[in-house]
Amino acid sequence: MATESQAFYGRWARLYDLIARRTPGIARLRRRAAAACRLEPGDTVVEMGCGTGANLPYLRERVGPEGTVIGIDFTRPVLERARRATAEYDNVHVLQGDATQPPLGSDAPAAIDGEIDAVLATFVVGMLDDPAGAVDDWCDLVGPGGTVVLANAAPSQEWYAPPVNAVFRAIVVLSTPPTTRLRYETDPQRRLEEKIDAAHTRLRERAVAIADETHVFGVVRLTGGRLE
Repeated sequence: MATESQAFYGRWARLYDLIARRTPGIARLRRRAAAACRLEPGDTVVEMGCGTGANLPYLRERVGPEGTVIGIDFTRPVLERARRATAEYDNVHVLQGDATQPPLGSDAPAAIDGEIDAVLATFVVGMLDDPAGAVDDWCDLVGPGGTVVLANAAPSQEWYAPPVNAVFRAIVVLSTPPTTRLRYETDPQRRLEEKIDAAHTRLRERAVAIADETHVFGVVRLTGGRLE
């Protein structure tokens, strides 16, 4: 399944990059997600599942030239776009790896000097087998005083939700590999909702809330927590 997903997202890397950067309201969301990380100049932040790197410049703005930004993703064509997007920054590093087993040890290509101050994960937990477990690992990674921020797409609860959710459901089905299936054993949207609920609930259990918001027509849920 991992190989199948890598091939799928690699094949559509160009389209995802366009969506990641051009969707109405998405730049404002990414800026808000970076702000929710509560970063200061000189801090270190890791983005799990950085995709084509749309968030990385916003994170770099927060940590400044003296900080460190690391983006992790498992799909090579996607990472190539992220590297090109951040080539001008010598303190932004893009690594190939699994968000549930990030390559952050002393032998990693971009070894971290000191503590990790924040972890950001946008539109990632719905792809994981154990999203709550991943959130636990990310909380342990930043430790006391660190911040974990999640942003994920789920059905809108706003009064105008029906047409928005119809579009959302179509996107979910088309972005669930393989897209050629007419039937799924488990409804993709329901499975996605369950994973997102599990991840955001676990973060609220583990951390003191510093952000709990919705964006982009109520479709995107942003939750940020500070570890004590």
